[in-house]
Amino acid sequence: MRALFAAMGLVLAVTTAQAQDSADIRQIIKDQIAALQADDFDRAFSYASPNIKRLFGTPDRFGMMVQDGYPMVYRPEDVTMLEQSQTPAGVVQRVMIRDAQGRLHFLAYQMVPAGDGWQINGVQLLRTPETGV
Repeated sequence: MRALFAAMGLVLAVTTAQAQDSADIRQIIKDQIAALQADDFDRAFSYASPNIKRLFGTPDRFGMMVQDGYPMVYRPEDVTMLEQSQTPAGVVQRVMIRDAQGRLHFLAYQMVPAGDGWQINGVQLLRTPETGV
């Protein structure tokens, strides 16, 4: 009986940790988008992984890349968190963004664990699902 309770406790602890990670990941993405909306590129850059920081070098260059390549992230009208999945490269959080013109965009945020939480290791613009008429 003790073994059963111990196993149930372990499952509960793992489930609770996964739920917290999931919530933390969603919050980090929301926080980065909020920083971009405020033109606070230093803060937005702080959520990036070391690989992304090396690639862009400075917060201003990172901000310019987002403005030019991901305008829907820079100035979203609405952000909806979708499902998460585990991949060999880390966790992928799918996000649906509606831009100011009402167009929907689907993105996949690759998240990697860091010493103090999670960091964004890349964002891929996904093909928008086709709609029937």
